[in-house]
Amino acid sequence: MRFKFPLVAIGLEVAMIVLFGLFVQYETDDSILQQTNRTKSPDADRFLTLYPLFQDVHVMIFVGFGFLMTFLKKYGFSSVGINLLIASLGLQWGTLICGILHNHTQKIHIGIINIINADFSTATVLISFGAVLGKISPIQMLIMTIIEISVFAGNEYLVVEIFKASDIGASMTIHAFGAYFGLAVAGVLYRPGLRRGHDNEASVYHSDLFAMIGTLFLWAFWPSFNSAIADTHDQQYRAIVNTYFSLAACVITAYAFSSLVEHQGKLDMVHIQNATLAGGVAVGTCADMAINPSISMVIGSTAGIVSVLGFKFLTPFFATKLRIQDTCGVHNLHGLPGVIGGLAGIVAVAMRISDKSTWAMQAAALGSSIGTAIVGGLITGLILKLPIWGQPPDQNCYDDSVYWEVPKWRELDNPFSELGGPNQLEPQL
Repeated sequence: MRFKFPLVAIGLEVAMIVLFGLFVQYETDDSILQQTNRTKSPDADRFLTLYPLFQDVHVMIFVGFGFLMTFLKKYGFSSVGINLLIASLGLQWGTLICGILHNHTQKIHIGIINIINADFSTATVLISFGAVLGKISPIQMLIMTIIEISVFAGNEYLVVEIFKASDIGASMTIHAFGAYFGLAVAGVLYRPGLRRGHDNEASVYHSDLFAMIGTLFLWAFWPSFNSAIADTHDQQYRAIVNTYFSLAACVITAYAFSSLVEHQGKLDMVHIQNATLAGGVAVGTCADMAINPSISMVIGSTAGIVSVLGFKFLTPFFATKLRIQDTCGVHNLHGLPGVIGGLAGIVAVAMRISDKSTWAMQAAALGSSIGTAIVGGLITGLILKLPIWGQPPDQNCYDDSVYWEVPKWRELDNPFSELGGPNQLEPQL
Protein backbone atom coordinates (compact mmCIF):
# COMPACT_ATOMS: atom_id res chain seq x y z
CA MET A 1 0.00 0.00 0.00
CA ARG A 2 2.78 2.45 0.93
CA PHE A 3 4.37 2.51 -2.53
CA LYS A 4 1.81 0.88 -4.81
CA PHE A 5 -1.05 3.27 -4.10
CA PRO A 6 0.99 6.50 -4.47
CA LEU A 7 2.49 5.23 -7.75
CA VAL A 8 -0.93 4.37 -9.21
CA ALA A 9 -2.54 7.61 -8.02
CA ILE A 10 0.30 9.88 -9.19
CA GLY A 11 0.59 8.01 -12.48
CA LEU A 12 -3.11 8.50 -13.19
CA GLU A 13 -2.98 12.19 -12.30
CA VAL A 14 0.06 12.78 -14.54
CA ALA A 15 -1.85 11.10 -17.37
CA MET A 16 -4.84 13.39 -16.72
CA ILE A 17 -2.64 16.49 -16.82
CA VAL A 18 -1.06 15.45 -20.12
CA LEU A 19 -4.43 14.60 -21.70
CA PHE A 20 -5.95 17.88 -20.52
CA GLY A 21 -3.03 19.73 -22.06
CA LEU A 22 -3.67 18.01 -25.39
CA PHE A 23 -7.47 18.10 -25.60
CA VAL A 24 -8.99 20.69 -23.25
CA GLN A 25 -9.50 24.44 -23.72
CA TYR A 26 -11.50 27.16 -22.07
CA GLU A 27 -14.80 27.82 -23.74
CA THR A 28 -13.90 31.53 -23.71
CA ASP A 29 -10.43 31.24 -25.28
CA ASP A 30 -9.68 34.25 -27.53
CA SER A 31 -8.68 31.95 -30.41
CA ILE A 32 -12.10 30.25 -30.33
CA LEU A 33 -13.94 33.56 -30.30
CA GLN A 34 -11.86 34.88 -33.21
CA GLN A 35 -12.64 31.80 -35.31
CA THR A 36 -16.37 32.44 -34.83
CA ASN A 37 -16.08 36.25 -35.22
CA ARG A 38 -17.52 36.82 -31.74
CA THR A 39 -16.38 39.03 -28.88
CA LYS A 40 -18.15 37.03 -26.19
CA SER A 41 -18.89 33.32 -25.79
CA PRO A 42 -22.61 32.63 -26.35
CA ASP A 43 -22.58 30.20 -23.43
CA ALA A 44 -20.84 32.50 -20.94
CA ASP A 45 -24.14 33.79 -19.57
CA ARG A 46 -25.55 30.27 -19.44
CA PHE A 47 -22.57 29.20 -17.36
CA LEU A 48 -23.46 31.68 -14.64
CA THR A 49 -27.18 30.82 -14.91
CA LEU A 50 -26.62 27.08 -14.46
CA TYR A 51 -23.80 27.36 -11.93
CA PRO A 52 -26.18 27.16 -8.91
CA LEU A 53 -27.56 23.87 -10.28
CA PHE A 54 -24.01 22.62 -10.75
CA GLN A 55 -23.27 23.49 -7.13
CA ASP A 56 -26.26 21.42 -6.02
CA VAL A 57 -25.09 18.43 -8.07
CA HIS A 58 -21.54 18.88 -6.75
CA VAL A 59 -22.78 18.78 -3.15
CA MET A 60 -24.71 15.61 -3.93
CA ILE A 61 -21.59 13.95 -5.32
CA PHE A 62 -19.13 14.91 -2.60
CA VAL A 63 -21.34 15.25 0.49
CA GLY A 64 -24.55 13.32 -0.21
CA PHE A 65 -23.09 10.11 -1.59
CA GLY A 66 -20.16 10.19 0.82
CA PHE A 67 -22.18 10.51 4.01
CA LEU A 68 -24.90 8.13 2.82
CA MET A 69 -22.33 5.34 3.01
CA THR A 70 -21.11 6.10 6.55
CA PHE A 71 -23.60 3.70 8.14
CA LEU A 72 -20.93 1.02 8.74
CA LYS A 73 -19.67 1.40 12.30
CA LYS A 74 -15.94 1.18 11.51
CA TYR A 75 -15.84 2.38 7.90
CA GLY A 76 -16.70 6.09 8.07
CA PHE A 77 -13.24 7.36 7.05
CA SER A 78 -13.29 5.21 3.92
CA SER A 79 -16.89 5.98 3.02
CA VAL A 80 -16.31 9.74 2.92
CA GLY A 81 -12.60 9.70 2.11
CA ILE A 82 -12.55 7.21 -0.76
CA ASN A 83 -15.69 8.89 -2.10
CA LEU A 84 -13.68 12.13 -2.37
CA LEU A 85 -10.75 10.30 -4.00
CA ILE A 86 -12.66 8.51 -6.73
CA ALA A 87 -14.98 11.47 -7.39
CA SER A 88 -11.96 13.73 -7.95
CA LEU A 89 -10.39 11.27 -10.38
CA GLY A 90 -13.73 10.48 -12.00
CA LEU A 91 -14.70 14.05 -12.84
CA GLN A 92 -11.36 14.54 -14.62
CA TRP A 93 -11.61 11.32 -16.61
CA GLY A 94 -15.31 11.87 -17.29
CA THR A 95 -14.58 15.33 -18.72
CA LEU A 96 -12.04 13.81 -21.09
CA ILE A 97 -13.70 10.63 -22.26
CA CYS A 98 -17.21 12.09 -22.65
CA GLY A 99 -15.81 15.20 -24.30
CA ILE A 100 -13.72 13.22 -26.77
CA LEU A 101 -16.67 11.02 -27.75
CA HIS A 102 -19.12 13.87 -28.23
CA ASN A 103 -16.58 16.13 -29.95
CA HIS A 104 -15.29 13.35 -32.22
CA THR A 105 -11.69 13.62 -30.92
CA GLN A 106 -11.57 17.39 -31.50
CA LYS A 107 -10.66 19.90 -28.78
CA ILE A 108 -12.94 19.93 -25.73
CA HIS A 109 -14.23 23.42 -24.89
CA ILE A 110 -15.11 23.36 -21.20
CA GLY A 111 -18.54 24.80 -20.45
CA ILE A 112 -21.05 24.40 -17.67
CA ILE A 113 -22.66 21.36 -19.30
CA ASN A 114 -19.26 19.63 -19.51
CA ILE A 115 -18.61 19.92 -15.80
CA ILE A 116 -22.16 18.92 -14.88
CA ASN A 117 -21.84 15.84 -17.10
CA ALA A 118 -18.45 15.12 -15.53
CA ASP A 119 -20.13 14.98 -12.12
CA PHE A 120 -22.85 12.77 -13.60
CA SER A 121 -20.27 10.31 -14.92
CA THR A 122 -18.70 10.21 -11.46
CA ALA A 123 -22.07 9.36 -9.91
CA THR A 124 -22.09 6.00 -11.71
CA VAL A 125 -18.88 4.96 -9.95
CA LEU A 126 -20.13 6.16 -6.57
CA ILE A 127 -23.27 4.06 -7.00
CA SER A 128 -21.17 1.01 -7.88
CA PHE A 129 -18.87 1.78 -4.94
CA GLY A 130 -21.85 1.15 -2.67
CA ALA A 131 -22.14 -2.45 -3.88
CA VAL A 132 -18.52 -3.29 -2.99
CA LEU A 133 -18.13 -0.96 0.01
CA GLY A 134 -15.76 -2.34 2.61
CA LYS A 135 -14.48 -5.20 0.46
CA ILE A 136 -11.97 -3.66 -1.97
CA SER A 137 -8.87 -1.50 -1.74
CA PRO A 138 -8.35 2.15 -2.76
CA ILE A 139 -6.20 1.00 -5.68
CA GLN A 140 -9.00 -1.25 -6.93
CA MET A 141 -11.41 1.70 -6.73
CA LEU A 142 -9.08 3.87 -8.84
CA ILE A 143 -8.89 1.16 -11.50
CA MET A 144 -12.64 0.62 -11.37
CA THR A 145 -13.22 4.37 -11.78
CA ILE A 146 -11.25 4.54 -15.02
CA ILE A 147 -12.87 1.44 -16.52
CA GLU A 148 -16.44 2.14 -15.45
CA ILE A 149 -16.52 5.75 -16.67
CA SER A 150 -15.12 4.59 -20.02
CA VAL A 151 -17.92 2.02 -20.36
CA PHE A 152 -20.47 4.55 -19.13
CA ALA A 153 -19.35 7.11 -21.72
CA GLY A 154 -19.75 4.56 -24.51
CA ASN A 155 -23.25 3.61 -23.39
CA GLU A 156 -24.27 7.23 -22.83
CA TYR A 157 -23.11 8.11 -26.36
CA LEU A 158 -25.12 5.20 -27.72
CA VAL A 159 -28.27 6.22 -25.83
CA VAL A 160 -28.05 9.95 -26.59
CA GLU A 161 -26.51 10.10 -30.07
CA ILE A 162 -27.63 6.83 -31.68
CA PHE A 163 -30.92 5.92 -30.02
CA LYS A 164 -31.87 9.59 -29.43
CA ALA A 165 -33.59 8.43 -26.23
CA SER A 166 -34.91 10.80 -23.58
CA ASP A 167 -33.38 10.32 -20.12
CA ILE A 168 -33.00 13.78 -18.60
CA GLY A 169 -32.56 12.54 -15.03
CA ALA A 170 -30.46 9.56 -16.11
CA SER A 171 -32.60 6.86 -14.50
CA MET A 172 -31.22 4.44 -17.09
CA THR A 173 -27.77 5.74 -18.00
CA ILE A 174 -26.57 6.56 -14.47
CA HIS A 175 -28.70 4.84 -11.84
CA ALA A 176 -29.57 1.52 -13.48
CA PHE A 177 -26.14 1.41 -15.14
CA GLY A 178 -24.22 2.14 -11.93
CA ALA A 179 -26.23 -0.34 -9.89
CA TYR A 180 -25.92 -3.30 -12.25
CA PHE A 181 -22.27 -2.55 -12.97
CA GLY A 182 -21.58 -2.63 -9.23
CA LEU A 183 -23.61 -5.81 -8.74
CA ALA A 184 -21.69 -7.54 -11.52
CA VAL A 185 -18.37 -6.53 -9.92
CA ALA A 186 -19.61 -7.69 -6.51
CA GLY A 187 -20.66 -11.02 -8.00
CA VAL A 188 -17.22 -11.68 -9.46
CA LEU A 189 -15.52 -10.60 -6.21
CA TYR A 190 -17.84 -12.76 -4.10
CA ARG A 191 -16.29 -13.75 -0.76
CA PRO A 192 -17.49 -17.11 0.62
CA GLY A 193 -15.98 -16.17 3.97
CA LEU A 194 -18.53 -13.37 4.33
CA ARG A 195 -21.61 -15.43 3.45
CA ARG A 196 -22.66 -15.45 7.10
CA GLY A 197 -21.92 -11.78 7.56
CA HIS A 198 -19.13 -9.94 9.36
CA ASP A 199 -18.95 -8.37 12.80
CA ASN A 200 -18.11 -4.99 11.27
CA GLU A 201 -20.91 -5.13 8.69
CA ALA A 202 -23.26 -3.35 11.03
CA SER A 203 -24.17 0.14 12.14
CA VAL A 204 -24.31 1.93 15.47
CA TYR A 205 -26.53 4.81 16.51
CA HIS A 206 -24.21 7.64 15.46
CA SER A 207 -23.12 6.01 12.17
CA ASP A 208 -26.76 5.72 11.07
CA LEU A 209 -27.26 9.35 12.05
CA PHE A 210 -24.32 10.43 9.87
CA ALA A 211 -25.72 8.40 6.96
CA MET A 212 -29.04 10.19 7.37
CA ILE A 213 -27.18 13.48 6.79
CA GLY A 214 -26.22 12.16 3.37
CA THR A 215 -29.84 11.20 2.71
CA LEU A 216 -31.07 14.70 3.52
CA PHE A 217 -28.51 16.38 1.26
CA LEU A 218 -29.39 14.07 -1.62
CA TRP A 219 -33.13 14.44 -1.06
CA ALA A 220 -33.00 18.25 -0.93
CA PHE A 221 -30.86 18.67 -4.05
CA TRP A 222 -32.31 15.90 -6.25
CA PRO A 223 -34.56 18.28 -8.26
CA SER A 224 -31.38 20.05 -9.41
CA PHE A 225 -29.83 16.72 -10.45
CA ASN A 226 -32.82 15.86 -12.65
CA SER A 227 -33.16 19.33 -14.19
CA ALA A 228 -29.58 20.57 -14.57
CA ILE A 229 -29.10 19.79 -18.26
CA ALA A 230 -32.68 20.27 -19.52
CA ASP A 231 -32.74 21.94 -22.93
CA THR A 232 -35.38 24.61 -22.29
CA HIS A 233 -36.72 26.55 -19.32
CA ASP A 234 -40.07 24.77 -19.64
CA GLN A 235 -38.42 21.36 -19.49
CA GLN A 236 -36.29 22.47 -16.56
CA TYR A 237 -39.37 23.73 -14.73
CA ARG A 238 -41.22 20.43 -15.26
CA ALA A 239 -38.20 18.40 -14.17
CA ILE A 240 -37.96 20.34 -10.90
CA VAL A 241 -41.69 20.13 -10.14
CA ASN A 242 -42.04 16.44 -11.06
CA THR A 243 -38.98 15.45 -9.02
CA TYR A 244 -40.11 17.55 -6.07
CA PHE A 245 -43.47 15.81 -5.77
CA SER A 246 -42.14 12.36 -6.66
CA LEU A 247 -39.68 12.56 -3.77
CA ALA A 248 -42.36 13.75 -1.35
CA ALA A 249 -44.73 10.93 -2.27
CA CYS A 250 -41.90 8.41 -2.09
CA VAL A 251 -41.14 9.34 1.52
CA ILE A 252 -44.70 8.57 2.64
CA THR A 253 -44.85 5.11 1.06
CA ALA A 254 -41.31 4.26 2.17
CA TYR A 255 -42.18 5.02 5.79
CA ALA A 256 -45.49 3.17 5.52
CA PHE A 257 -44.02 -0.01 4.05
CA SER A 258 -41.00 0.06 6.36
CA SER A 259 -43.42 -0.09 9.28
CA LEU A 260 -45.53 -2.73 7.51
CA VAL A 261 -42.71 -5.22 6.87
CA GLU A 262 -40.81 -4.81 10.15
CA HIS A 263 -41.46 -6.53 13.45
CA GLN A 264 -43.98 -4.72 15.65
CA GLY A 265 -44.38 -2.03 13.00
CA LYS A 266 -41.13 -0.26 13.85
CA LEU A 267 -39.26 1.80 11.24
CA ASP A 268 -35.95 0.51 9.84
CA MET A 269 -33.30 3.21 9.43
CA VAL A 270 -31.84 1.42 6.38
CA HIS A 271 -35.16 1.85 4.59
CA ILE A 272 -35.48 5.49 5.58
CA GLN A 273 -31.91 6.34 4.53
CA ASN A 274 -32.33 4.81 1.08
CA ALA A 275 -35.89 4.12 -0.04
CA THR A 276 -36.92 7.75 0.55
CA LEU A 277 -34.63 8.71 -2.34
CA ALA A 278 -36.01 6.17 -4.83
CA GLY A 279 -38.61 8.62 -6.13
CA GLY A 280 -35.89 10.93 -7.44
CA VAL A 281 -34.32 8.02 -9.31
CA ALA A 282 -37.55 6.63 -10.75
CA VAL A 283 -38.96 9.89 -12.10
CA GLY A 284 -35.68 10.83 -13.80
CA THR A 285 -36.33 9.54 -17.32
CA CYS A 286 -39.62 11.37 -17.76
CA ALA A 287 -38.96 14.24 -15.35
CA ASP A 288 -38.98 16.89 -18.09
CA MET A 289 -42.12 15.52 -19.78
CA ALA A 290 -45.62 16.92 -19.22
CA ILE A 291 -46.76 13.84 -17.31
CA ASN A 292 -48.72 15.82 -14.68
CA PRO A 293 -47.53 16.09 -11.05
CA SER A 294 -50.01 13.40 -9.97
CA ILE A 295 -48.29 10.86 -12.24
CA SER A 296 -44.90 11.81 -10.86
CA MET A 297 -46.32 11.13 -7.40
CA VAL A 298 -47.54 7.69 -8.54
CA ILE A 299 -44.04 6.94 -9.87
CA GLY A 300 -42.45 8.10 -6.62
CA SER A 301 -44.89 6.16 -4.46
CA THR A 302 -44.28 2.99 -6.45
CA ALA A 303 -40.51 3.42 -6.23
CA GLY A 304 -40.65 3.84 -2.45
CA ILE A 305 -42.65 0.63 -2.06
CA VAL A 306 -40.43 -1.38 -4.41
CA SER A 307 -37.26 -0.11 -2.74
CA VAL A 308 -38.38 -1.10 0.77
CA LEU A 309 -39.47 -4.55 -0.43
CA GLY A 310 -36.13 -4.91 -2.18
CA PHE A 311 -34.19 -4.21 1.02
CA LYS A 312 -36.38 -6.59 2.99
CA PHE A 313 -36.50 -9.55 0.60
CA LEU A 314 -34.18 -9.16 -2.41
CA THR A 315 -30.93 -8.19 -0.66
CA PRO A 316 -30.85 -11.39 1.45
CA PHE A 317 -31.85 -13.43 -1.62
CA PHE A 318 -29.01 -11.92 -3.68
CA ALA A 319 -26.49 -12.65 -0.93
CA THR A 320 -27.51 -16.25 -0.26
CA LYS A 321 -28.75 -17.51 -3.62
CA LEU A 322 -27.05 -15.37 -6.29
CA ARG A 323 -23.76 -14.91 -4.38
CA ILE A 324 -23.90 -11.11 -4.77
CA GLN A 325 -23.04 -9.22 -1.57
CA ASP A 326 -24.55 -5.75 -2.07
CA THR A 327 -23.22 -3.79 0.93
CA CYS A 328 -25.34 -0.64 0.51
CA GLY A 329 -28.28 -2.19 -1.31
CA VAL A 330 -27.69 -0.18 -4.48
CA HIS A 331 -30.01 -2.54 -6.35
CA ASN A 332 -32.91 -1.31 -4.26
CA LEU A 333 -32.09 2.41 -4.37
CA HIS A 334 -30.71 2.75 -7.89
CA GLY A 335 -31.24 -0.48 -9.84
CA LEU A 336 -34.94 -1.23 -9.42
CA PRO A 337 -36.04 2.45 -9.36
CA GLY A 338 -33.86 3.04 -12.43
CA VAL A 339 -35.71 0.26 -14.24
CA ILE A 340 -39.03 1.74 -13.10
CA GLY A 341 -37.88 5.07 -14.53
CA GLY A 342 -36.95 3.47 -17.82
CA LEU A 343 -40.32 1.71 -18.06
CA ALA A 344 -42.15 4.95 -17.18
CA GLY A 345 -40.27 6.68 -20.00
CA ILE A 346 -41.31 3.97 -22.46
CA VAL A 347 -44.98 4.36 -21.46
CA ALA A 348 -44.82 8.16 -21.58
CA VAL A 349 -43.34 8.17 -25.08
CA ALA A 350 -45.77 5.47 -26.27
CA MET A 351 -48.64 7.68 -25.06
CA ARG A 352 -47.15 10.58 -27.04
CA ILE A 353 -46.57 12.70 -23.97
CA SER A 354 -43.17 13.39 -25.50
CA ASP A 355 -42.18 13.35 -29.15
CA LYS A 356 -38.43 13.46 -28.53
CA SER A 357 -38.06 9.71 -29.03
CA THR A 358 -39.95 6.50 -29.78
CA TRP A 359 -40.92 3.76 -27.35
CA ALA A 360 -38.64 1.32 -29.19
CA MET A 361 -35.63 3.60 -28.77
CA GLN A 362 -36.48 4.11 -25.09
CA ALA A 363 -36.62 0.34 -24.64
CA ALA A 364 -33.32 -0.03 -26.49
CA ALA A 365 -31.75 2.56 -24.19
CA LEU A 366 -32.89 0.68 -21.09
CA GLY A 367 -31.66 -2.65 -22.44
CA SER A 368 -28.36 -1.13 -23.52
CA SER A 369 -27.77 0.48 -20.12
CA ILE A 370 -28.40 -2.73 -18.18
CA GLY A 371 -26.64 -5.04 -20.65
CA THR A 372 -23.56 -2.84 -21.04
CA ALA A 373 -23.33 -2.42 -17.28
CA ILE A 374 -23.45 -6.16 -16.58
CA VAL A 375 -20.88 -7.06 -19.24
CA GLY A 376 -18.60 -4.18 -18.25
CA GLY A 377 -18.95 -5.05 -14.57
CA LEU A 378 -18.09 -8.70 -15.13
CA ILE A 379 -14.95 -7.78 -17.07
CA THR A 380 -13.98 -5.17 -14.47
CA GLY A 381 -14.51 -7.70 -11.68
CA LEU A 382 -12.15 -10.15 -13.36
CA ILE A 383 -9.51 -7.42 -13.64
CA LEU A 384 -9.94 -6.38 -10.00
CA LYS A 385 -9.69 -10.01 -8.89
CA LEU A 386 -6.02 -10.10 -9.87
CA PRO A 387 -3.95 -10.40 -6.65
CA ILE A 388 -1.80 -7.34 -7.44
CA TRP A 389 -4.28 -4.70 -6.22
CA GLY A 390 -4.02 -5.25 -2.46
CA GLN A 391 -7.54 -6.52 -1.77
CA PRO A 392 -8.13 -6.80 2.02
CA PRO A 393 -8.54 -10.27 3.58
CA ASP A 394 -11.98 -11.27 4.86
CA GLN A 395 -11.16 -10.57 8.51
CA ASN A 396 -10.17 -6.98 7.70
CA CYS A 397 -13.21 -6.04 5.64
CA TYR A 398 -15.33 -3.06 6.68
CA ASP A 399 -12.51 -1.66 8.85
CA ASP A 400 -10.85 1.72 8.30
CA SER A 401 -7.68 0.73 10.15
CA VAL A 402 -6.51 -1.36 7.18
CA TYR A 403 -5.93 1.72 5.01
CA TRP A 404 -6.20 4.69 7.40
CA GLU A 405 -4.45 6.01 10.48
CA VAL A 406 -7.26 5.87 13.03
CA PRO A 407 -7.39 7.27 16.58
CA LYS A 408 -5.75 4.98 19.09
CA TRP A 409 -8.96 4.97 21.12
CA ARG A 410 -12.24 4.29 19.42
CA GLU A 411 -15.53 4.03 21.23
CA LEU A 412 -16.25 0.69 19.56
CA ASP A 413 -12.93 -0.76 20.74
CA ASN A 414 -13.59 0.20 24.38
CA PRO A 415 -14.64 -2.82 26.45
CA PHE A 416 -16.72 -0.54 28.69
CA SER A 417 -18.67 1.10 25.84
CA GLU A 418 -21.53 -1.39 26.04
CA LEU A 419 -21.82 -0.78 29.80
CA GLY A 420 -22.31 2.95 29.34
CA GLY A 421 -18.68 4.02 29.89
CA PRO A 422 -15.91 3.41 32.41
CA ASN A 423 -17.31 6.00 34.82
CA GLN A 424 -20.14 3.63 35.71
CA LEU A 425 -17.58 1.21 37.18
CA GLU A 426 -16.02 3.78 39.51
CA PRO A 427 -16.97 3.38 43.15
CA GLN A 428 -19.16 6.10 44.57
CA LEU A 429 -17.70 7.92 47.55
